[in-house]
Amino acid sequence: MRFNYSEVNNYKISILSYVAWWLFWMIAHALILHRLNYTWQDSFIDSFISNLLLLLIGIVTQNTFRFYNSGISSRLYRVAICLVLAYLSVMLTKVILDYVFKLNVNYLQFISESLPIRFVFNLLMISFITIVSWLLYYLEQQNENNKRTIETEKYLRDAELAKLQLQMQPHFLFNSLNSISALAGSRPDEARKMIQQLSDFFRGTLKNDEQKQVTFDEEITHLKLYLEIEKVRFGHRLNIEFEIEEGSLNAKIPSLILQPVVENAIKFGLYDTLDKVNIYVRAKVIDGNLNIAIENPFDANGAKTKQGEGFGLNAIQRRLYLIYGQNNLVETKVIGNNFITNIQIPKAR
Repeated sequence: MRFNYSEVNNYKISILSYVAWWLFWMIAHALILHRLNYTWQDSFIDSFISNLLLLLIGIVTQNTFRFYNSGISSRLYRVAICLVLAYLSVMLTKVILDYVFKLNVNYLQFISESLPIRFVFNLLMISFITIVSWLLYYLEQQNENNKRTIETEKYLRDAELAKLQLQMQPHFLFNSLNSISALAGSRPDEARKMIQQLSDFFRGTLKNDEQKQVTFDEEITHLKLYLEIEKVRFGHRLNIEFEIEEGSLNAKIPSLILQPVVENAIKFGLYDTLDKVNIYVRAKVIDGNLNIAIENPFDANGAKTKQGEGFGLNAIQRRLYLIYGQNNLVETKVIGNNFITNIQIPKAR
């Protein structure tokens, strides 16, 4: 069981506040009695006994609602508690004061006559303490519930992010294995090279999976491992050009964010043509945000194009939304025969 120092400190502060209130009201009570022409001694004795009992009842009430919160609907329960405690406090006060002032007939009469006023005062004070105590612990409970909700939502987001990352890798792996199989008979050296590159790529993937964010420089390095594998598959047909602003290399981005987008660009750029294809990766920092653009040739009548934008872009958009809470961080547009994917990483520096 974890020891909650914060709860203990809050409890100490609460007790100290009761004691401070008790000292203040004890003096005020004594002054009122003295203004009614009773001696200072009698006034302070009455005030000390009456308010000491009220202090103890206040502490009991506070602890009652600390360990038992009856909820919003149990109003009758709280009203009954206040009435019972007010009655008991007045009766106990009368018994003690009657014993202390047993030789003072005038004061005994005053005690009896003042019982209704004492009861009303005690009821008001106990009701106030009850309402404040219940409200404080109710708000504390709501705060704990909100914290649990936030933590649960965080775990769900992390789980969905992990699921998205797992979903983005298999089809690339299958394509690579098919390529290795095709190369194994005719070009075994290139097949072995591709196996080694594939091993290096997934080793980096496992390493980056452990980090929520990496520098853009690290992400580019990992992307180049992936591109080396793809160049074995497509040969001279695939050409990647990087236009990276030097100031963007230290920007922080979610790990493994670029490879699915570039894979999508390769699919739409190369699958429907036998010509050489240039794919551009550009990056620069604007107002503290990292702006990344991936550009590839685009054939509006291609078979791959008719199938849609692919799972990769949707997964990236979902990941960025879960991380940054913005749904406009991935945009696509067509300019002439080029398809451009823009990614914005907020506050990357």
